[in-house]
Order: sequence, then structure tokens, then C-alpha cells
Amino acid sequence: MTEIVTATPKGLYLETFGCQMNVSDSEKIVSLMSELGYRRVTDPALADLILLNTCSVRAKAESKVYDYLGRLRLRKLKNSRLIIGVGGCVAQQEGERLLKRVPYLDLVFGTHTLHLLPDLVLAAQRGERRSSTDFIETETRLNLFPQAADTGELTRFVTIMQGCDNFCTYCIVPYVRGREISRRSGEILGEIREMVGRGAREITLLGQNVNSYGVKSPGELHFADLLREIAAMAGIERLRFTTSHPRDISPELIACFADLPKLCGHLHLPAQSGSDAILDRMNRGYSRTEYLATVAALRRARPALAVTGDIIVGFPGESEVDFQETLSLLDEVRYVDLFSFVYSERPETAAAGFPDHLSRGVKQQRLERLQLRQREITQEICHGLVGTVQRVLLEGVSRRGDQLTGRTDANRIVNVAGDPGLIGQVVDVVISSSHPNSLLGELL
Repeated sequence: MTEIVTATPKGLYLETFGCQMNVSDSEKIVSLMSELGYRRVTDPALADLILLNTCSVRAKAESKVYDYLGRLRLRKLKNSRLIIGVGGCVAQQEGERLLKRVPYLDLVFGTHTLHLLPDLVLAAQRGERRSSTDFIETETRLNLFPQAADTGELTRFVTIMQGCDNFCTYCIVPYVRGREISRRSGEILGEIREMVGRGAREITLLGQNVNSYGVKSPGELHFADLLREIAAMAGIERLRFTTSHPRDISPELIACFADLPKLCGHLHLPAQSGSDAILDRMNRGYSRTEYLATVAALRRARPALAVTGDIIVGFPGESEVDFQETLSLLDEVRYVDLFSFVYSERPETAAAGFPDHLSRGVKQQRLERLQLRQREITQEICHGLVGTVQRVLLEGVSRRGDQLTGRTDANRIVNVAGDPGLIGQVVDVVISSSHPNSLLGELL
């Protein structure tokens, strides 16, 4: 790749859709494009390059991308030199078809070809429209994990693996992120040491199924061993990870919650359904009883563990009885937060061909009932924190600008009055009140 140096930095406007993996990938995109003289801007009107980092896990997320592209048409007509690109999961799914569907689109890059983005942009500057969505093989995986420039932020994401081998019948991830590939532990530990050296206090490990990290790599650390290596590093205050598949929660991982104080007391553990019949149709690989047993074992290791999860309602063939079993799962687990969605068909997935698809009205009505119950549980849990003392890592100034904001060990947002000089410290806060999306507290 030939680096182009310009006297005046060019503007990069980057819109990110979807999960934390996409947020992490966007950080890497900013780093890669800085090598070509691009600097991120917050106003698309100031951009020479507009990139959409996309999600296709649900139909709604995918439709947002096409809506956004439609709005860019007039911008392109007004500025023919503007370069527009699409990356991420929709790009991986559609590839060349995107270039045909959107004639003013200049480039498409997939989930495995982030490292080729500068070359695609250089080609676009020459007037060439290109798509690159090939999956990377294991032996060339170094290109799969480009590092973001270290910004010295307090909290950082580190990708440790890519892809998924589970093939749940509703899920498009294996088709757009590929099969599981684990990053070498030496690279992970080296990147984290650099981040800590520049001020990072909290590290979140990312992957589609972090629990299976290293399983396919002979001689490599397994996930629990990796957590212990990271927790032993000086300078790290907190360690988190996402996302976990319940089937792959090992006794060794559960023991980490008992043994590692730096490992935060929060776990995202998607159940997707509370019905054994639906779990079987989803190919989740565990039963309701096994899921609840895993949650119980985790809470024996860390009694105050906060659990969040994912639920899909209206899966093909879901009866009212199945749905009631999902509702009762909320009461048994007591999720502190829940990401819930109606089932939507995804291309290439087995469930798209299942019979007995539910009507949109039934799915929406069940979603509303589920979300109402979860709001009640979340409110009850948060009210129960009033009067308690929580350890909070202060991360910055709140949106209102007159308070500091941070998160508890259990990942709850807390706003508190205090000196900005406290940012970066872990402080004791007495929780004074709870609100729908945050807690209010006072410094001890």
C-alpha cells in the first residue's frame, strides 16, 4: 500500500451499527485511515470519506443501513469526490451485490478484510469501485486482528477471537463472521500491556463466544487461563468479557469469578428462550435446567453476580406455553438488564425455512409483555441498591456536564458530584436514588 500524505487532513465520518465487536472494529478503522491522512469528524458534511460499519444480526439493523445509504445519495450528487463505503456484517453478507444495488457506493469491505480498507480507499480515489469480502484462513490470521491506535482511554476493548462454530438455527454470525479463530495469547497480552502503560484501567475482552477461546489452538491458553494471566498484570483495575455461550461455561471459568477480584461481577449470558422445546429448535445445546444450574454455580462463586441476557420472542413454533416458560425464566434468573427482540428471518439460517412462523402482531405483543416484566425486575434490583456502597470507576463527565460518571463492578452507570481530578480513580459511592438508566450517588 502506498501512503498518501496530504497537507490538510481529510475528513472521515464513521457510523457504527450493532455490537461491541463493531465498536472495536471502528476504532481500528480510524487508526487505519489515519495512515492515509484521514481524521474523524462528527459532521458528515465535513467528510471526504463516509464509512458505515454495519450489523446484519437482525433484519431491523440491516434495514437501517439501507435507509442510511439512501440518505447519502443526495450528498454524493452534490460532491462527486465524496467516497462512500460499507463494511461489517451487511457488507460480508452482500458483497458485490451492494455495489450493484447502490450505484453511488464506492467500496465494500467484509469482517475479515479490515486490513485491506486503505487499499480500497486508494482505489476509490482513482475512481475504481471494489468489494473485498473473502474470509481469512487460520494461517494468515494476523491480518484478522489489526490493533487500534492507543488513545490512552480508561476503558478499552480487546478482540481475542473472531467467528462462531455453534450454528444456532436463527443466527447469521457464522456466515458473516466466519468460523472460530482465536488470536494468539502473546499478541493479546502484549496489546493489553501497551494499553495499561498508556493509562487503561479496565479491559473488556471481545469475541462472538469468548468461552471457547483457544479450544481449537493446540498449545494455546484456554479462556480461564487467559483471564488469570491478564488479572495478574499490574495496573489493571478491572477485567470484563463478552459474549459467553452458556454451553461453554466451564468449571475453570466459574472458579475465576471466585478467585479473581479484578474480574467484574457482571456476566452477559444469553438464554434466548426459557422453553426446552424452543431451545432445541434453536440448536442452543443446553436445556433450561442446565442454564439455571450454570447461573446458580456462578452465583455460588460470586454471590452478587449481576447477569444480563438476550431473549428472542416469537421464534417459529413458539406457543403461549413456551412463551410463559420464558417469562418465568426472567423471574428465576432476575436479570439486571435484558436485550430482547422479536424473531426475524436471516438469510442462510436454518430457521428461515422452518414452518409455523408467527404473525408480526403476536410477536410484538409478546415482546411488550416480556419487556414490561423485565422493566419491573430491573427497577426492583436498582431500588435495592439505594443505601448501599458501590465501588465506581469514574470514567468522565456526565452528559449533563455537572457530574462525574462511571460504572459499578456490576456495570451499572452511576452519576456523582465530584472533582474532575477524580476521573480514572475507583471510589466508594453511596447510592442515593435509582433512575431508569442510571443510579445517583454521593462520594464517601
